[in-house]
Amino acid sequence: MLCVWQNEGVTILRSLRGMMRSDPNAIDVPRFIQAHGLHVPIILRPLTTDDCDEWNEVRWRNDDWLKPWESGDPVHGASMSFNEWVRAMRCNERNGTGVVFAIEHHGRIVGQISLGAICYGAMRTGVVGYWVDERCAGRGYAPMAVTLLADWAMFDPSGPQLHRVEIDLLPENERSRKVALKVGASYEGMRKAYMFVNGQWRDHESYALLPEYAPNGFTARLMGE
Repeated sequence: MLCVWQNEGVTILRSLRGMMRSDPNAIDVPRFIQAHGLHVPIILRPLTTDDCDEWNEVRWRNDDWLKPWESGDPVHGASMSFNEWVRAMRCNERNGTGVVFAIEHHGRIVGQISLGAICYGAMRTGVVGYWVDERCAGRGYAPMAVTLLADWAMFDPSGPQLHRVEIDLLPENERSRKVALKVGASYEGMRKAYMFVNGQWRDHESYALLPEYAPNGFTARLMGE
């Protein structure tokens, strides 16, 4: 069964398969997130084991392009297979700590966007991470993916209903900074030794999106601009 969520031109189709959730924070992951009338016609959808070959081809073809920004766990950094990673994603969705979507354009994976480190209670916040195929850089895919994800995470009643979505980036990552500014995120300062990236703890610039920045939705505002 599918329901439609409308927010000033942003239509999100979501699945109701998570109605019988045991964990109150479990994420009801939509089958896909899409806005109609976009000049950047992308959709976000959960990755599955069927995506193994395509995802690996895109990700490893972009290894040199993405390696400078690649974060990792210095303590539990052992590699896992694609199928193990997908199972880990399903576990994160069930306990409400994170969700990962493929960015898809005309039926092909062109990148990835995630919402992680989700905190509930008095904070209701999460951290966004994203990457786009180098061949598709500069086409507006990343900003559109961020706004679609933010609208779902903050405004959709079936989403995690967060109050704050954070984007943290390395100071030299000019492309990611342009994305943060384009979607209307506000700069909040520097986080010292915030994340383990490419073998070392690195300072990060922190940007944030709040619902009051775009009462009609971040995608609607991006499209209007």
